[in-house]
Amino acid sequence: MKNMTLWNLARVCQGRFLVPAGTDAGEACPKNAMAAIRAAASREAAGIVLDSRKVCPGYVFVATAGERADGHTFIPEVFEKGAIGVICEKEPNPLPGPCIVVKDSFAALRAAAAFYREQLPVSVVGITGSVGKTSTKEFVAAVLAQKYKIHKTEGNYNNEVGVPLTLLSMPEDTQAAVVEMGMNHFGEMHRLSEIAKPDICVITNIGQCHLENLGSRDGILQAKSEIFDFMNPEGSICLFGDDDKLETIRQVRGIRPLRFGFSAEKNEIYGTDIENRGLFGSAVTIHADGQEIRAEVPLPGIHMVQNALAAAAVGVLMGLSLQQIADGIASVQAVKGRGRLLRSGGLVLIDDCYNANPVSVKAALDLLKLADGRKVAVLGDMFELGEQEELLHAQIGRYAAQNQVDCLLCAGRLSRNMYEAAKEAGMAEVFHYADRETLLADLSCRLQTGDCVLIKASHGMGFEKVVDVLIHQDFA
Repeated sequence: MKNMTLWNLARVCQGRFLVPAGTDAGEACPKNAMAAIRAAASREAAGIVLDSRKVCPGYVFVATAGERADGHTFIPEVFEKGAIGVICEKEPNPLPGPCIVVKDSFAALRAAAAFYREQLPVSVVGITGSVGKTSTKEFVAAVLAQKYKIHKTEGNYNNEVGVPLTLLSMPEDTQAAVVEMGMNHFGEMHRLSEIAKPDICVITNIGQCHLENLGSRDGILQAKSEIFDFMNPEGSICLFGDDDKLETIRQVRGIRPLRFGFSAEKNEIYGTDIENRGLFGSAVTIHADGQEIRAEVPLPGIHMVQNALAAAAVGVLMGLSLQQIADGIASVQAVKGRGRLLRSGGLVLIDDCYNANPVSVKAALDLLKLADGRKVAVLGDMFELGEQEELLHAQIGRYAAQNQVDCLLCAGRLSRNMYEAAKEAGMAEVFHYADRETLLADLSCRLQTGDCVLIKASHGMGFEKVVDVLIHQDFA
């Protein structure tokens, strides 16, 4: 990792550097001890990780005290595996290898990531928004991969731990990094922006998630806009121009946003002539810079077309041709838990279980409506919705009843409101369960061969277990 020596890490993390002799680099010490410090300090890390199981020779391990385990207990083990150093909050006794003792290991991780990001001539694309961050990240990465060596966020690494780990795992020859950036409190995006220092900022929309902490959509807009705080002053901004809140952002420190969406009047990059192919995706004509191209969007739902248009906007800014952009969009594959389609045991599954809020659940129900056969929605509680949580769950129940859902199975305390609203709206097959396990016990009785089943809930509901059960049951 370029310039990621132990000495530089100690400096940027504001840590105390110790070598096995127990000598502090800041103390007066014998000549041989100073030589040992210099030798250790000059070693460059091959990788930096939080998980001791991922330590390889040449790595630096960041020890943190978690709820289940204290990483400090693994310090001797990581040196046996070939680690060149450890960042930790507690000085080991005895000292098994070079250690950088810091006040806060997580703060040190963020500082190390910010420093490493500055060492590489990489263009960072930061992506945030209430809905569609992960899918947009996949589209942007696929488009930029047509021209550049790219690195992207894996899994759900989009918070104050995940973003630093994403940046620290960048190969030195990375040309473009696509970084998903999530938050649920004021100030979090500010800190993520300081770490990633994005060259291009993308905001997909302003929805109704995290209302419990942010109060309103205006609060969400304010919190998401913190992504601009440390962006490249000569960088670019891409916004979904059909969003009423994002429409209010006219410029940011002299930077005029490039807008994408479906309205030719509001957006510089826009899509027309959308051909809906149901669960097999869509086709759209993309317009940019007075040119147009027909693009295949392989993931189903109009929201995926929107995500593809975001990728087209980034592609234009990064100098790709429309053909390269269309080729990239066509190559995208669904991520587990994010609208992935599966055929298993006589069922068609829409695995969208990773997370949920009112906007994304309605989009998923719109997608389910496109399916052949009986349409079944397996839904769970949506969290962090604040004072309107009961009303918003009820709206989902009514929406399901009005949008051709044949059977609704919902689990969780808040989802009782879905159940009652769906029944009041006239849905015949609607069932409520106190929790996920009660749902699972009854699930096989409610499904039949040929059903198309949507699985969606907030991440804390653990609905990936529902997907796993359905994959391993045979309804044929």
